[in-house]
Amino acid sequence: MTPVQPKLSTDFVFVIADDVSLLMVLIDTNPFFWSAANTTSLLFSKFLSHVVAFLNSVLLLNQLNQVVVIATGINTCDYVYDSAAAGALPNQRAESLLQKLVEFVVKDEQLSKEDSVDGIGSSLLSGSLSMALCYIQRVFRSGPHHPQPRILCLHGSPDGPEQYVAIMNAIFSAQRSMVPIDSCLLGAQHSAFLQQASYITGGVYLKPQQLDGLFQYLSTVFASDLYSRNFLQLPKPVGVDFRASCFCHKNTIDMGYICSVCLSIFCKHHKNCSTCGSVFGQAQTNAPSTSNQKRKTPET
Repeated sequence: MTPVQPKLSTDFVFVIADDVSLLMVLIDTNPFFWSAANTTSLLFSKFLSHVVAFLNSVLLLNQLNQVVVIATGINTCDYVYDSAAAGALPNQRAESLLQKLVEFVVKDEQLSKEDSVDGIGSSLLSGSLSMALCYIQRVFRSGPHHPQPRILCLHGSPDGPEQYVAIMNAIFSAQRSMVPIDSCLLGAQHSAFLQQASYITGGVYLKPQQLDGLFQYLSTVFASDLYSRNFLQLPKPVGVDFRASCFCHKNTIDMGYICSVCLSIFCKHHKNCSTCGSVFGQAQTNAPSTSNQKRKTPET
């Protein structure tokens, strides 16, 4: 008797496709932040060793996984690594990543010398998010079968209120494309932008308590693909800061004025909207309301 050949169902093929991941990693290379962090928590060289080990573990989980690294500087951001174009050996991956990362840091520091920065300064998070989304859109248009994309932000710099509009546009674009944005915060303070990004897109927001064990946090929380996350108990954010930044002074505000046409936010009342040019009317606070007039009865 001839042996019966097992039948391969199409459902099995789709399950395999769900396990394939396209991981876009955004690395914060702000030299001012890392110079301050070197004396307190984590060295930049040690941070890179954790990241390289994490990237190798993601590529080892599935041979079809793809990893793309984008460096986020103060004045610019750029692609520094793509596993689809790099060598297959882990040593070649690490050498290619570190070499391009060093070249990017030197270039970004030269641009920083031209413009003075007060304090730590903020990184160009809006630019790196836009580049990651553009890369993902190219993957979407390459064909019907593509890996499941997600974005991981390894960020430590404080939020830049001047990037509020661009970052929110990137967040809503990721939500529309069903691309989750994971956030691993390395700084001392929480990031309101990344809290909103992870909450709106369905990603994971995590602030490690011990940065010495960063690789354990990354491999435990962020290494799993989107299909496996349905069976895992991932950390949930305790609270999300939904405060917005005004369009006029770029300050974080609790209450403000919103344009009814373009939804621009202002901390003070303006005659015209600086975004769309709409004319605002002056609120009449001294005029008696109609409800109060109806309640009055004529005296007899």
